[in-house]
Amino acid sequence: MRRHRPARPLLLASAGLLALGSAALGASGGPAHAAAAAAQTVTTSSWTVYHYLPSGTGVAVAAGAVNTSQPAWTSPNLDGQLYGEPLVFGSYVYVATQNNTVYALVARTGKVAWSRHLGAPVPASALPCTGITPTVGITGTPVIDRTRDEIFVVADLYAGRKPAHHLIGLSTATGKVELNVDVDPPGSYPPALLQHTGLNLDAGQVIFGMGGNNGDCSTYRGRVVAVPEKGGKPKFFTVDAAKGDSQGAIWMGGAAPVVDSKGDIWVAVGNGSVETPGKAYDDSDSLLELSSSLKLLQFWAPATWRQNNANDYDMSAAPALLSDGQVILTGKSRIVYALNAAHLGGISAPQATVGTVSGSLLGDACDGDIDGGIAALGTTAYLPCLSEGIIAVQATKSPKPGLRLLWTGAGGGPPIMVAGLVWTIVGGWVYGLNPRTGVTEQEGQVGQSANDFPTPSVGDGLMLVPNTTNITAFAVSPPK
Repeated sequence: MRRHRPARPLLLASAGLLALGSAALGASGGPAHAAAAAAQTVTTSSWTVYHYLPSGTGVAVAAGAVNTSQPAWTSPNLDGQLYGEPLVFGSYVYVATQNNTVYALVARTGKVAWSRHLGAPVPASALPCTGITPTVGITGTPVIDRTRDEIFVVADLYAGRKPAHHLIGLSTATGKVELNVDVDPPGSYPPALLQHTGLNLDAGQVIFGMGGNNGDCSTYRGRVVAVPEKGGKPKFFTVDAAKGDSQGAIWMGGAAPVVDSKGDIWVAVGNGSVETPGKAYDDSDSLLELSSSLKLLQFWAPATWRQNNANDYDMSAAPALLSDGQVILTGKSRIVYALNAAHLGGISAPQATVGTVSGSLLGDACDGDIDGGIAALGTTAYLPCLSEGIIAVQATKSPKPGLRLLWTGAGGGPPIMVAGLVWTIVGGWVYGLNPRTGVTEQEGQVGQSANDFPTPSVGDGLMLVPNTTNITAFAVSPPK
């Protein structure tokens, strides 16, 4: 890999982009989104949900600097591969493995405080196809309810030689199991399902998405799932629900469903099975806004949705809710769309786009899939182009809605923002990029290469970077 990939600034963002103090917490959407972010603010010692807030913006509270010259600590090798983001709560760092083990690491040292093995993971050989080997266990990032002192995970368990997906709640203090609910949809074929998204909380429920295995093998339908935290029957919103339809994965490169200030749920949807004229729209290749009860409130899909289905052009990045009421959506087509959050418009033209299906963004800014979680501040979104690096895209509303590509930088894994920089992981390195220019200002080595869609987190004075089987921590100083 190229450690020092030069940035390619195309248009500079405004100087206000560097205002990364505590006010940045409200930058995930319009006034309502800002109010939600303020209400959900946690202390600098906590990071309890994918990309910091339920709104998924990945912008943490103010911090002084990250010391990447040497690690503060490196955890022991854990018992399975890591795909989720580390979480921080109290004095512990939490991480879950593909061996279905949840670990609590002591934040000061990285040593194991407790671990809980939840049951046998599913052998890769027992699935119709998979990109995860040798076993599939916990793939999605867990979520912590701070009021309940409980961490929730979805584990793929192998019992009676059959896979089964269970939502499991554990005490954050001891790892004691407090909840165990089978979440496989009625009538589904569990071996064809992968629970890949991060988990989120909404209206007393745990929210997550489900999709298929790598390559969309076998038959499945995409779902949004809501399970009461106290236990109870799961609720499902199903994509491609019509007879004979299938696919429509909700996976978003591991990002969690986005929850806004109203408690509404926003998800991006992958390709469905409908490809030819004459069949009804199937909710695929789209952005969906759902109520907390999983009622469809509105959606958007491009007029090319059938062609996108045929070409596997998933909407595979988390939607970015911007401060001006716009939404940025993107995925495997390499097109970035700007939409009006208040009126998505169904199957219709977007407000603006950057990129074309036949080529990459503005020549060579992104020549691969854009998958995973995002970072968003104000009207700028930082997007993970996995083969090239982070791209920064800014939305405008005057004199008319528009999008412009600001720069392409290093890295490629889903970014977060902390200490005035955009942080991203690729291979065995973490990079800190200037948010105005994309120039790499810091880098740190983390040993082994990370797995697919790795993303760092921050808490308790540390930046936590996952790789294949362990966590590297770098010291973060308080703001001056």
